[in-house]
Amino acid sequence: MLSPKRTKFRKSQRGRMKGRATRNNTVAFGDYGLQVQECGWLTSRQLEATRRTITRYTKRGGKLWIKVFPDKSITARAAESRMGSGKGTPEYWVAIVKPGNVIFEMAGVKPEIARQAMSLAAYKLPLKTKFISKIN
Repeated sequence: MLSPKRTKFRKSQRGRMKGRATRNNTVAFGDYGLQVQECGWLTSRQLEATRRTITRYTKRGGKLWIKVFPDKSITARAAESRMGSGKGTPEYWVAIVKPGNVIFEMAGVKPEIARQAMSLAAYKLPLKTKFISKIN
């Protein structure tokens, strides 16, 4: 699973998500892409499950790019612990996505295969997504 090798700080604040993506909102490397339609967090587990689905369906044909990286640590408190006593320990990593972010790109496969692979991949994600292509 994806996670940073090192970070400046172990724990991060939650932040807030508003607005549309101004960067990473077009297909840059491949011919087809999966674009997010709403804002949220994608965990490293969700990204890995999605990647596996796409590579299995395409029978490892073509090339796949993951355009987002989970670099935000999410902390969780131990179950049944009392209030206070500080922030919990980092449990998992998430990538912050906004509407318009392209999260996966593909090249080297037929359009029907790419569309079906991205459709199957979308089931693994907690957000609404849309199939986009560079070739119109």
